Amino acid sequence: MADPAQLESVEGQDNVPELPTATQIAAAYGNAAVHNITHGSPHSSHEERSPRLTSASPASAYGSPLRRTTSNASHVEIGHFDPEGVEQLRRTMSRLSQASNGDPLHRSTTRRGDAQNGQTHSEGSDLTLTSPLEGPFDFEKALRNVFRKLDESDIKRRELGVMFKDLRVIGVGAAALYQPTLGSVLNPLNMIQNIRGVLHPATRDILTGFNGVVRPGEMLLVLGRPGSGCSTLLKALANQRKEYHAVSGEVWYDSLTPDQIEQHYRGDVQYSPEDDVHFPTLTVDQTLRFAATTRTPRTRLGGMTREEHVSRMVEVLETVFGLRHVKDTLVGDASIRGVSGGEKKRVSIAEALATRSRLNSWDNSTRGLDASTALEFVQALRISTDIARQSTIVAIYQAGESLYKHFDKVCVIYEGKQVYFGPADLARQYFIDMGYEPANRQTTADFLVAVTDPNGRIVRKGYESRVPRTADEFVEYFRRSEISRANEEDIASYRDEFVGKPERVTAYKASAKAEHAKHAHKKSPYIVSIPMQARALMRRRMQIILGGMAAQVIQLSSFVLQAIIVGTVFLRLKNETDTFFSRGGVLFFSLLFAALSTMAEIPALFAQRPIVHRQSRAAMYHPFVEGLALTLVDVPITAVTMIVFSILIYFLVGLQQHAAQFFTFLLFVFTMTITMKAWFRSLAAAFMSAAPAQAVAGLTTLILVLYTGYNIPPPYMIGALRWITYINPLKYGFEALMVNEFHAIHADCSVLVPQGPAYSNITLANQACTTVGSVPGSPTVSGMNYVTLSFKYTYNHLWRNFGILCAFGLGFIAILLILTENNTSVAGETSVMLFKRGTKSAVIQAAEKETSGDEEKGAASAAAQSGDAAAGKQALQDATPEIKDVFTFQHLNYVVPVGGGKERKLLDDVSGYVPPGKLTALMGESGAGKTTLLNVLAERTTGGVVTGERLMNGHPLPPDFQAHTGYCQQMDTHLPTASVREALLFSACLRQPQSVPYEEKRAYVEKVIKMCGLEAYADAIVGSLGVEHRKRTTIAVELVAKPSLIFLDEPTSGLDSQSAWAITSFLRDLADSGQAIVCTIHQPSAELFQVFDRLLLLRKGGQTVYFGDIGPRATTLIDYFERNGGRKCDDSENPAEYILDVIGAGATATTDIDWYSVWRQSPLSARAFQEIERIHEEGRKRGAVQATLSGTFPTRWGFQFTTLLKRDAQAHWRDPTYLMAKLVLNIASALLIGFTFFQAKTTIQGTQNHLFAIFMSTIISVPLSNQLQVAFIDMRNIYEVRERHSRMYSWTALITSQVIIELPWNILGSSLYFLCWYWTVGFPTDRAGFTYFLLGFLFPLYYTTIGQAVAAMAPNAEISALVFSFLFSFVLTFNGVLQPYRELGWWQWMYRLSPFTYLIEALLGQALGKQPIQCAPVELVTIQPPSGQSCAQYMEPYIAMAGGYLTNPDASSGCQYCEFSTTDGFLGTSFNIFYSHHWRDLGIFVAFICFNVFCIYAFTWMFRIRSGSIFGSLKNRITAARAKSA
Repeated sequence: MADPAQLESVEGQDNVPELPTATQIAAAYGNAAVHNITHGSPHSSHEERSPRLTSASPASAYGSPLRRTTSNASHVEIGHFDPEGVEQLRRTMSRLSQASNGDPLHRSTTRRGDAQNGQTHSEGSDLTLTSPLEGPFDFEKALRNVFRKLDESDIKRRELGVMFKDLRVIGVGAAALYQPTLGSVLNPLNMIQNIRGVLHPATRDILTGFNGVVRPGEMLLVLGRPGSGCSTLLKALANQRKEYHAVSGEVWYDSLTPDQIEQHYRGDVQYSPEDDVHFPTLTVDQTLRFAATTRTPRTRLGGMTREEHVSRMVEVLETVFGLRHVKDTLVGDASIRGVSGGEKKRVSIAEALATRSRLNSWDNSTRGLDASTALEFVQALRISTDIARQSTIVAIYQAGESLYKHFDKVCVIYEGKQVYFGPADLARQYFIDMGYEPANRQTTADFLVAVTDPNGRIVRKGYESRVPRTADEFVEYFRRSEISRANEEDIASYRDEFVGKPERVTAYKASAKAEHAKHAHKKSPYIVSIPMQARALMRRRMQIILGGMAAQVIQLSSFVLQAIIVGTVFLRLKNETDTFFSRGGVLFFSLLFAALSTMAEIPALFAQRPIVHRQSRAAMYHPFVEGLALTLVDVPITAVTMIVFSILIYFLVGLQQHAAQFFTFLLFVFTMTITMKAWFRSLAAAFMSAAPAQAVAGLTTLILVLYTGYNIPPPYMIGALRWITYINPLKYGFEALMVNEFHAIHADCSVLVPQGPAYSNITLANQACTTVGSVPGSPTVSGMNYVTLSFKYTYNHLWRNFGILCAFGLGFIAILLILTENNTSVAGETSVMLFKRGTKSAVIQAAEKETSGDEEKGAASAAAQSGDAAAGKQALQDATPEIKDVFTFQHLNYVVPVGGGKERKLLDDVSGYVPPGKLTALMGESGAGKTTLLNVLAERTTGGVVTGERLMNGHPLPPDFQAHTGYCQQMDTHLPTASVREALLFSACLRQPQSVPYEEKRAYVEKVIKMCGLEAYADAIVGSLGVEHRKRTTIAVELVAKPSLIFLDEPTSGLDSQSAWAITSFLRDLADSGQAIVCTIHQPSAELFQVFDRLLLLRKGGQTVYFGDIGPRATTLIDYFERNGGRKCDDSENPAEYILDVIGAGATATTDIDWYSVWRQSPLSARAFQEIERIHEEGRKRGAVQATLSGTFPTRWGFQFTTLLKRDAQAHWRDPTYLMAKLVLNIASALLIGFTFFQAKTTIQGTQNHLFAIFMSTIISVPLSNQLQVAFIDMRNIYEVRERHSRMYSWTALITSQVIIELPWNILGSSLYFLCWYWTVGFPTDRAGFTYFLLGFLFPLYYTTIGQAVAAMAPNAEISALVFSFLFSFVLTFNGVLQPYRELGWWQWMYRLSPFTYLIEALLGQALGKQPIQCAPVELVTIQPPSGQSCAQYMEPYIAMAGGYLTNPDASSGCQYCEFSTTDGFLGTSFNIFYSHHWRDLGIFVAFICFNVFCIYAFTWMFRIRSGSIFGSLKNRITAARAKSA
């Protein structure tokens, strides 16, 4: 134990050693708030700049590294986010501390270096409590006193750093490939190549030669351009290695290997992806409470219970991170309103702290946050790193200077190589000494990234010949540097202290073992037992369900609605044999609907997969326990739903009114639902993404339905496929329900034969019932006889089947648990750039060289990236049309209705102008109205009232103003399958006038490609481009229209600093070539801000604060604000952040000055209005700008249609997944249905099998329609978001091309279906022509148009699929198959409205009509004629009247009578299907297709094109009519 007096002797030194005192070792462990509270900050602010300042202290017996790297990193007050809450917590902790210590008066010491920074740290003494009389209470000391007894309790703590040496990560696959097409997928040569690729994958180095160390309490910043390997480094250091081909090199976590960490201490090392994935329907408090519960240690201070521990920890985390005010708010996501982006980031940090992780990697977690929120995120990380002594590794794009200062070390990556690793405060000078200089006001982080970009770095004068340029040269330079040597020494000292020390491993194991719950496996990474995990997960599952109660209500409502509809279709079935078929239909539907409703869960299960994966990696719980909890919680919910559903359907239909039979029905429906839920969840768990899981689920559903026994009874199944029934749980459920219902039925015979006037005197002994199972001479039929003869079902199997069903259920649940435990990852999106087939781009050649191990790859890729800058600028000058028109706007106001008769003003008296050759920026805080103003200027508003003037040269805007302006949205919306050149050519063809020759348009496109620096990427597929090149493509698509004015909405949003600089420089070049540009920008860096010429600054409420020149180095702008009362702008300060802060637009900024009033009264404002008037006067002399378009669009409708059709055809051809899914679904379904009903005979049941073969064929249209709806809506979104406003083409041309392009593929699919199905089922060849015309040609027209008609009125594909399935259930229910027409009752009007009524009648009536029926032996009715009469004599009058035939007409007893002699008799009597109607039905079906086509156009116009609601329009017309009459 060191003497506290020793502190006096070192107080004057800058380098204060860490003394190995007991209190330094004892740290805050996560009992109440945060784990591992250390003695003081792990960092101190020192003037001396050194790569590594350490003291050699002996290793602690507790496994705590006692040496650290000091740095100049900024530290954050613990009360930063919630000062008031922290103050309350201070008082609470004070009471606890005093209670536990018994002595309120202790002295504290303050380190001099920290005192100068205004921060108090308790670094110096064991006596840590401060008397209230001695000054402010130290929160960290109070917390530490609460945990002082950790030592006494023998609770061991642990810390974890990471050391890596020669780290190399190898990935699979090339960085650039060719775009797959249907042709390439079906090409046998490509198939062979793909197989070879799977067996011998091409590999490439992602990272090579990384060396460094991150100690507990340190923060490392990882910088590099996108694709350089930042995410890979973070994953590798967080021990996430599975997605890579190989990871080599030396990596040590203290004395532990990566394998040991993975197997036993996985929760101590975590990787957090850039997206904050949490359950959206949980509150913040529930999210953190769950994390704390699953990582609560067994040994807790002061005998606290688990609940007390969790509550204390969550309270402190919510307070420290400023989340108390949102603790009961849902976390939310894109569709559920929740906490803000910054708060969600803090939830992620708090969750990581709640799990008491020791090392955290944060991957680009500031994406999408504004500068102030991003700073808050890093400040929160700094607090957690300091307090919890964590090791923190962060990758960030566009890191501001204030953010950068919080880091201790920085790692710079250049093309997968480490070119700097060392102190963050020395990095800037290191690269300046190397020979590069930062741009004016360039932040350190931006400068460090810029030096890795050949187009973005600036070489210092005199260094041109000796500065390193390639990645390898940078690596060699770093290897020779002092900082590299210091880094090597740091690694060596870490190795000496921590690596290969068995006592440290033992101490770490002991610490971890002490945390494990009593019944948890001591070597497991999970510290709570499986029952405890299950309890926590079940509680969380209930909270998720309660948070998203609307989904449960909708699901229950759908069950109730379907039960009512089906119940009324089969309303009160009579106790007659006619209803036997209908009873089977009800039982089949009850099982089917309950079982299949679970398919809708598959997307939701994939949505939660990343959360489960992340939390299981954090060792919070076993993934299989999540699957178990999901199943267990679902049992009572399913029970309630099924009880409601069963009561409704059972008693509406009037099934057997006995309690035993009802409860047996309920039990089987409930068990079947649980079993099928487990099956579909198992399918979801077996796949990496939702699409193949849903495809397999659809196919298995078809198999299960076909082999249930309802569509085709087991005796009629072909032997080769009957085995499917033995593995089909639906079959056992259906058999049980059938025997349960029928075993007590003795139904009155509906049809006794013979009967009629000629048989008035005969007795029952000479009559028989035609129903299968009848007994001669009996007026009733036993239900059991019927099911035994028809289905071969027996009542003895009832409870046997229940046992089998339970076995299936338990088996599926077991499979679900096994798969969930072993497959939690999600198929990631690869960053592979795709190129059009047949092209030889420099990029793809470089990628091929890279995977083949070519040493020249770096030079090749650099060549591909860098273009000829001078040639590009010359191209700009040549291509930009001369622009003399000046756009002005005066006194713009924009008011929108907000409900309740109230209005909100979004823009308030905004005026300005946009001169050609100038780059004008629109700025303001979030909600100030930047994008709103841009939309108003570009005439792209969709609602509200705009007043004021928008003029061109002082004249009103021409009618075709939109067609002559370019508008680049923040989201880069393009057709993802088009190449860059094709996207530009499409825009040029439709936006330049028809009079311009095609060759001239093509030549101009080539110029624009050159001017945008896209030559190397001209044949790249837009959907695979990186963010920067996609943004360049967005701008290029607008430039090819030769606009007179370009509007851009936040063009740098989401880009890294170098891409942002490249885009802004490009805009600068455009402006210099004479283009007029207006651009909104969100808190740019200082160097970006200087690119702009003029600024229009708005404050909240859409009021102008400044409009005018920015001036060199922003001097004009800064002078204006300083002159009018603003604070002085520091020389190193970013002017953009300065002006936002001055006008009170920052997160914490406020101002007493009314800058709107200041602006209106300023001379600058008056000068701006004078300039506008001068522009107007000059413009009026020149005359008004004339419209160049004769119509609404630049080109004719026919040209629009053919151009769109060509684009759609390309898009389909390049989407082989879509087309193959379409074709494979048709072929697989055809073969399955065909062989199920293989060579169906011409018996009564055989004819019914033909009917079901056609009925099942029509159901295939559901997945096919859902599939094409996605493509339809995706294309419509591109039109609505970008192309509609540019007046590129008519919406009718788009819809027409969308309908036409689907038809050939759907006709091909249906034709393949017909070929695989028609003859397999055994339909007659001479009837094939009509059947093909209807099924192979007209049917695809029907499902294409009905699918698109529903999509036309739906806002997205999910709702479209739901609406379509709901509507389709009516079409299927009322077509006369499941419930014959004669039994439909008051629903018969729906039978007439169902298009499938006519489709099935036409197909079946024509294919099977006018054919003889040969009854099977079981279908023959035995009738005893009166004595003395032969069968023929006795039955002749009846056969003449009702039809049928005798097999033994000459017999005098045991007449074998078949009820039907022709298919017409059977189909007409049973199903209302007539051969003579088939041409009529075809005509009606064509009419339905025409109606669908009309609906596509009508719904598109009503729901997507016209502005305002239909009802509002009608109301306005009525009001106007009344006003006229008055």
